[in-house]
Amino acid sequence: MRILVLGIGNLLLGDEAVGVRIVEALEQRYTLPCHVEVLDGGTSGMELMDVMAGRDHLIVTDAVLTGAAPGSVAVLRDDEIPAFFSRKVSPHQLGLCDVLMALKLTEEFPRRLTLVGVVPSSLEPGIRLTPVVSQAIEPALAQVLAALRESGVDAMLKEVADA
Repeated sequence: MRILVLGIGNLLLGDEAVGVRIVEALEQRYTLPCHVEVLDGGTSGMELMDVMAGRDHLIVTDAVLTGAAPGSVAVLRDDEIPAFFSRKVSPHQLGLCDVLMALKLTEEFPRRLTLVGVVPSSLEPGIRLTPVVSQAIEPALAQVLAALRESGVDAMLKEVADA
């Protein structure tokens, strides 16, 4: 089984960085099996195609624009994810959309796809998350861990793993 947890975001645009911050928290606090890769995808688009191709489960963390209150966590799975976005869901819509479409065309689309997103409060230039989005990292991380469990992966807290 090949699983990728991919954080997407621009670290210079405030809450836009939340996807990257979620995968950072995952890497810092949990030990994962070797078949689970965790990657900071930054603002890359098509450059991520090879790393996303042929995965059994692709879990993407990102800022999402759903119309819900800032700090809300949204979880979309498989066909719920607008791969050919009819409405703007992510500030990375074009890059993610292009990669997903290319993977579909090359028959390398992930078997399972999960998007864990947090609604941003501010996309203004800055290197800090707003307080409301900072508070959403824990529930978003819990959703990432739940998605991993759905694929049979139990993440171990590093303190427990090191004891």
